[in-house]
Amino acid sequence: MAGLSLYFEDGHDDLDDFGFDDYGSECDGIRITAFLDAGQDNLTPLGRLEKYAFSENVFNRQIVARGLLDVLREFSDNENDFISVMETVARMSEDGEPTVRAELMEQVPNIAMFLHESQPNFPAAFSRYLVPIVVHYLTDPNNQVRKTSQAALLVLLEQGLICKGDMETKVCPVLLDLTEPSSDDDYKIEAVAIMCKLVTMLSKETVEQLLQRFCELCSDARLFQVRKVCAANFGEFCSIVGRDATEKLLMSKFFDLCSDSLWGIRKACADCFMIVSNSTSPEVRRTKLSPLFSSLISDQSRWVRQAAFQSLGRFISTFANPSTTGLYFKEDGTLLEVPRCPSDSNSPLCIESSNGPTVRPSHTPINQDGRSTPSLESMSRGDSDSRHTPPQNQQEGQARNNNNLPPTNNKNKETAQTDQNFNSFLYWRPPLADISQELEMLKGQGPRTEGEKKEVVVEDRKMSSLEPATCTQIQKVLDCLQPHMDDPDVQAQVQVLSAALKAAQLESQSEEEGESESQTPEDGKPDDESSQNRVITEGRQTPEPPTQQARDPAPTEEQKEAKAETEKEPEPHESPPNSPVLVRDDSDHSSVESELMESVEGKEDSAFNQVCEEKSKVQNVIPQQLLDQYLSMTDPAQAQTVDTEIAKHCAFSLPGVALTLGRQNWHCLKDTYETLATDVQWKVRRTLAFSIHDLALILGDQLTAADLVPIFNGFLKDLDEVRIGVLKHLYDFLKLLHAENRREYLYQLQEFMVTDNSRNWRFRYQLAEQLILIMELYSHDDVYNYLRQIALTLCSDKVSEVRWISYQLVVEILQKMYACGARELGLNFINELIVRFCHCPKWVGRQAFAFICQAIVEEDCMPMDQFAQHLLPSLLSLSLDPVANVRVLVAKAMRQSVMEKAYFKEPGSAYLEELEETAMTLQADKDRDVRFFASLDPNMMLMDTSALI
Repeated sequence: MAGLSLYFEDGHDDLDDFGFDDYGSECDGIRITAFLDAGQDNLTPLGRLEKYAFSENVFNRQIVARGLLDVLREFSDNENDFISVMETVARMSEDGEPTVRAELMEQVPNIAMFLHESQPNFPAAFSRYLVPIVVHYLTDPNNQVRKTSQAALLVLLEQGLICKGDMETKVCPVLLDLTEPSSDDDYKIEAVAIMCKLVTMLSKETVEQLLQRFCELCSDARLFQVRKVCAANFGEFCSIVGRDATEKLLMSKFFDLCSDSLWGIRKACADCFMIVSNSTSPEVRRTKLSPLFSSLISDQSRWVRQAAFQSLGRFISTFANPSTTGLYFKEDGTLLEVPRCPSDSNSPLCIESSNGPTVRPSHTPINQDGRSTPSLESMSRGDSDSRHTPPQNQQEGQARNNNNLPPTNNKNKETAQTDQNFNSFLYWRPPLADISQELEMLKGQGPRTEGEKKEVVVEDRKMSSLEPATCTQIQKVLDCLQPHMDDPDVQAQVQVLSAALKAAQLESQSEEEGESESQTPEDGKPDDESSQNRVITEGRQTPEPPTQQARDPAPTEEQKEAKAETEKEPEPHESPPNSPVLVRDDSDHSSVESELMESVEGKEDSAFNQVCEEKSKVQNVIPQQLLDQYLSMTDPAQAQTVDTEIAKHCAFSLPGVALTLGRQNWHCLKDTYETLATDVQWKVRRTLAFSIHDLALILGDQLTAADLVPIFNGFLKDLDEVRIGVLKHLYDFLKLLHAENRREYLYQLQEFMVTDNSRNWRFRYQLAEQLILIMELYSHDDVYNYLRQIALTLCSDKVSEVRWISYQLVVEILQKMYACGARELGLNFINELIVRFCHCPKWVGRQAFAFICQAIVEEDCMPMDQFAQHLLPSLLSLSLDPVANVRVLVAKAMRQSVMEKAYFKEPGSAYLEELEETAMTLQADKDRDVRFFASLDPNMMLMDTSALI
């Protein structure tokens, strides 16, 4: 019974009364099963167990309960004695002292594990004796005993020690009885909690038996604690029972819980919303759960809104479709591309875009750096490729698209034109307004020469078309803003546009007056038709109130003649009548005209750009209201009214939202991402830095270069807490860039050596790890010119962990040199290693040289003849080093690596004799560790000597 792990430490004054008379007060610990040892009572071990198990002294009974596992081990050799012990345990479970029952229940998981290991000998002992005890204690009147039994039951389920039959026939019936409406309140609350925790460990068939009772408990009107436990575990039930049962039975209960009068229950529903959404169909998710979630977002309780905003990004991610996004997450969280499958004899690869499946050629475009990336166009192509869609999928795609069609097909025509004229630079940005036609109307007919600017023959029909075009354009924008007049910002825009409309009308009126004057006939009489048209135009452009129009009648013929005579008199600066008609070159008039033009164009562009910006954030992947709510998480007002860390939650879930929307809808998130990247809280920027590589994979190389690289560059100059996120995934991000963009970061790698805190050695350790990975992304010349110096600096770090990983980096660099055929660079690097490490005045450097040489040999970084010629002499010279720690690694490198290479073991090898002499010298070394490694059999288990470095 030696080596038992359970001891009881306490005072030993009264131990003789408790059966521990063989142990004196000088003992440091007392073995619990000491009562089984032979004593003066001449009882057998079983008799002594009976004596103390049912002793009147509570302490004795507690000691027996605490040592049951050791007692069973003592009697496991004899089946009859083992059964007698189990029956004693069953009787002890009825002890009247709660502390004894609690001690007994704490030992049940350990006893169950022991019985499971000894199952061939005692197959039914656990099910027959212990399971009834656990189930019985679930209804124990003592709270501590009940809590202990619940914890023991969960441990048994997690370890898989309870069989399915016992769960269905013994545990579940008790839970159903305890959750009856007539059951005690305390028992019901505890039973609901344990039942909800059990569902994740039970089979689907067993959970279906509890499903009906769970639905009843969700509607318990008397105990809010029951409803709260049900709401907190609602997602687990949905994930177990599946989609059909969730939509038929549980969905209505979930709606009731989300509208419960207690905010704690609504908050619990918001926390598990994503799991519930994953258990429903896309139609239910879009039509039912989305409005329900919006109600939680606008809940009157701040805590509910806070939980809803925290779950918003996760809920949006449930709309993601791998066949649409082209990406999926593995179980370990790694983001990968969906494998493409051949669809016909030519083996094209099919990827379903956001609007329908798209057929791609079998070959994938290769970038300049040799990477194959999915085409950006294939992810954004719309209905233009629908002719390749299979009939069934095509009908589904058309039906899906028809749900989102506007009343007219103008938008579809514009979309088709956009697809045909696809441009990767313009496609992903908000479209700019084409105002060239309006500018030509404002300035005249197209570009004119210098002479044409002076001499203009004005035609009424052409000039009359100026006013309708400009005013109509502004009027269209005003009509678009009319439905949003409730917004104060829109009201301000309408006022500005109304002023611009009046300015445009005044401008056209003044221009027509000047033109009509310059068009006076030679006989001095005005053209009646032109004058009449001007009057009509003026009446149409500057409408007056009806009373004003009635007060000012139309001009008489005498007034017209008088006005014509006045117009006939030439002004001092006007040309003679016979000269060509010229436009007035009045600087004041031209400046006013230009200001009016700029005002109209500026107001029109600003309003149009705002409308375009609103339209640019419209998509059809998820309900637009959810996207608008997600984008509002960067609003500073939300941080004050909802959650101070709401921006961090937005940043955390942004990759999932971007994956759901797809790269074709990145324009919806671009502004939000840029806002988060410049957030004043470093935790927000740190969150983005840790996920920027995943976002780059989602967006592709073109969008990454355009939108993520500037933000990535900003993170490189941020705080160390932010930079570590970039550094941790530096390789993952750089490999997604083109070769020319990637090479720009070679100059910035040295900046990672500088940190705010020099004690932050993990930063330098992470840098060395990433340099090992990114080495494959650059040429051997770049590695030699830029990475080599960083690696040598890290090899001299004060922290041994950094030096250890840096030695691996040096070996990888040397292997890169010889793998690329750059032997001259490799030789230069070897000479530098010899000077820096082999001849280092500090023993740590010389020890590092021995380790590097061993790693070079083991990794076959270079030909052995080159190693023997350039590195082996320096290594052998260290066998006489005055520091024993250096000689230890030399002996290890020689015995375990160098002398095991076939190049050196051949009988005709020129280095064999020298190696053997060095080995004999090390075997006779005065230090025993050196002698040990020099004489160690290479086939034996190698000892780790990394602690010596």
